[in-house]
Amino acid sequence: MVGRMARILHIAFVAEWEAAKAARAYRISTRGQSLDDGARFIHASRPEQVSLVANIAYADVTDPLCLLVIDTERLVSAVCDEDLDGTGTTFPHIYGPLNPDAVVDVLPYVRGADGRWPEVAPQAVS
Repeated sequence: MVGRMARILHIAFVAEWEAAKAARAYRISTRGQSLDDGARFIHASRPEQVSLVANIAYADVTDPLCLLVIDTERLVSAVCDEDLDGTGTTFPHIYGPLNPDAVVDVLPYVRGADGRWPEVAPQAVS
């Protein structure tokens, strides 16, 4: 379990987040994968990791994206900081559905003028 990780981020399609609010549970692990399809956890990031993930996993996306700002202390599912691919970099993983009331803010995430997904400043989520 993670100690006081405070706030973490999840990259979401706006339409999927809207549907999750209505269903009272967000179950999307990452692009094209869901807890319902066998994914073990929901991928999340710290602010400094968002653009790296977005520019790899969402490079060709044209649909609107948003960043879910998650207060880890409000989560009903466990969150663990893990290095699952042995790179020496850990990412927060939520083991179970994301309860919408743990999402304390939703930020629009828009490509920069250079066509890349931009860096996220830590103060944007504090």
